[in-house]
Amino acid sequence: MAEMPADMLAHNRGLIEDFRANGAPPGRQLLLLTTIGRRTGQQRTSPMMYVPDPSTSGRLLVIASNAGATDHPLWFRNLVADPHVHVEVGDESYDATAVVTEGAEYEALWAHIAASYPFFVEHQSRVERTIPVVALERA
Repeated sequence: MAEMPADMLAHNRGLIEDFRANGAPPGRQLLLLTTIGRRTGQQRTSPMMYVPDPSTSGRLLVIASNAGATDHPLWFRNLVADPHVHVEVGDESYDATAVVTEGAEYEALWAHIAASYPFFVEHQSRVERTIPVVALERA
């Protein structure tokens, strides 16, 4: 597994700046997700990997693995509190609703993600929490 940067906030600021200036790095499924801070009410932008939803054209999935940390990532907590988000991907920018998948839908999506990206299985093996899969649906 790749080593995490010592200063993740600085690393993410650099990724966001580079993404907005040059787009996603070639070969990376990267998007910027802007949520509203559940405590501050301020916009918070996070760069993250996405997976196209295999069952629904145009819908994107983000995985709240937090690299296998015991807690959910802050962006996930924010979108649970307010599911209205903003997505920047490729040359598109749009508002969306974040839907935390559940039940049979979650199981099918997790199976697809696990088969395509085995490192998420490794992340899940390190934590007791179920790693959420979030669907980003255009508003």
